[in-house]
This record gives sequence, C-alpha cells and structure tokens, in this order.
Amino acid sequence: MASKPRISFEFFPPRTEQQKLVLQSTWQKLAPLNPEYLSVTFGAGGSTLEATRETVADLAQETGVPVAPHISCMAQSEAMLHELLESYRDRGINRLVVLRGDRPDGLTGAGPFQYANELVAFIRREFGDSFHIEVACYPEFHPESESPEKELFYFKQKVDAGADGAVTQYFYNADSYFSFLDDCYRADIDIPITPGIMPISNYRQLARFSRMCGAEIPRWIERRLQAYGEDGASIRAFGLDVVSALCERLLQGGAPGLHIYTLNRANASMMLWQRLNQNSL
Repeated sequence: MASKPRISFEFFPPRTEQQKLVLQSTWQKLAPLNPEYLSVTFGAGGSTLEATRETVADLAQETGVPVAPHISCMAQSEAMLHELLESYRDRGINRLVVLRGDRPDGLTGAGPFQYANELVAFIRREFGDSFHIEVACYPEFHPESESPEKELFYFKQKVDAGADGAVTQYFYNADSYFSFLDDCYRADIDIPITPGIMPISNYRQLARFSRMCGAEIPRWIERRLQAYGEDGASIRAFGLDVVSALCERLLQGGAPGLHIYTLNRANASMMLWQRLNQNSL
C-alpha cells in the first residue's frame, strides 16, 4: 500500500456507568488515529435512544472527529424521526448511517418506515443534502435475502433514493467483496462501498455474531480458532494475521477505506491499524 488507509470506527451506546468508562477509554485511544468518522449504533426507544444521543454528543464534543449516528426504521412516526435528525443537524452532525435495523421488542405498530430506502428518501426530502448518508450492503447476502438478484435490487433502491456511500457487513473472504463490486458495476451502482471489518479476538463471540448476521467464517479459519481453545493470545495473534492480510488485499484491490467494528474495545482495532500502517511504509 502506497498510503495510509482511510478508516472509521463503530461503537454502540453504553448502558451502564462501567460501559461508559470502557467506551471513553476506547475512543481516547482510537480518536488520535485520525479516523474519517466514528459511527454510533442506534438505540431503540426510551433511555437507550437517549444513550445514543448522549454518546453522539460526547464523541462529537470530546474527540473533534466527525460522528455518524445510525438511523433505523424503528422510528414510530415521521415527526419523531424529523425531531431526531433536526437535533443532530443543529449539533453540527452532517453524516448518517441509515439502516433498516431489527425492530426491537416492546415497540408495537408498523411505523411509517419499513425499509432503509424509505428512510433515505425521507431524509433527502426533508433535509436535502444536509447529511452525507451511508447505507448497508451484504457481499455474502442478508440472512433474509430471497436471492442475489433481489439483494442487489434492494441495495440499488437505497442508492437511487440518495445514498452517498455504503458500508458492508463484515466478511473474511475478499472474493465475496470483489464479486459484489462486479455485480454493482453491472447494475450501474457507482457509490463508494467500504468493507466492514471485524477484528478477531474471541472465537465464541465471533461465532455467535456470525450466526446472527449471516457472515461466513471460512472453514480453515474456524478450525484454527477452535484448535486454540481457551488460548486467547494465540487467537488474537492469528486473528490479527488473518484480518490484516484481508485488509491489505481489499485496499490493494481498490477498497475506498475500512470500517472497523470495535465492539467498544480499542486493542484489536489499534493493533490492526498499526499493522496496516507498518506495511504501508
């Protein structure tokens, strides 16, 4: 790699005081790495939604790094969403990650938005170009996907509604990303598509997340991780080798940057950043 990679980091809003302290320690370590932006996942309803707002405000104020709140279809009314977006705009937030999301337990009624393209269209209609909008895409296909053709159709709907860029679900097979880019090119989708990257530091946690979101862990990686058992140091070292090699191939193949899922922990993301920057020298 001839230049340092563009990166962004994703966090989730903390629910306890201890989690707040952990997140504070994490962003204090990651913000100096000069990320393009920090994203915050969307808390659904009540106090969790307020935690999201608070986290966005804290990051924006304390880090000086652009912050991108996640917006999902959980909004129970257009007025609720408009108020939320207006509050972000008034704080100087000008970047969003717009997702369908999973409708949370406890929220009844269909709500005005069912799909992310409807959210994107609403934001463009109400706020014009006030926000840079990232959407999600799935090189290995969404768990609810009917077919690759339908998957691409739904993604193009979000792009046509006004998305500026996209972030992928995480994956460990670079060929799936490049194949997806080929499909997008044939469908006249030309927005930047940034790979989502999940560092490997805990096999059980990774396996659980992957089952939930439909991400594939290649057999050769899974067997090695299983063989390490409870040897956390070996898992982390192997994971760093695997993920850094994946990132290097993606960047060399033209990926516009990397979006790293931190799980609110700094060490794995920092080690990955250091490895990539060492290799770019």
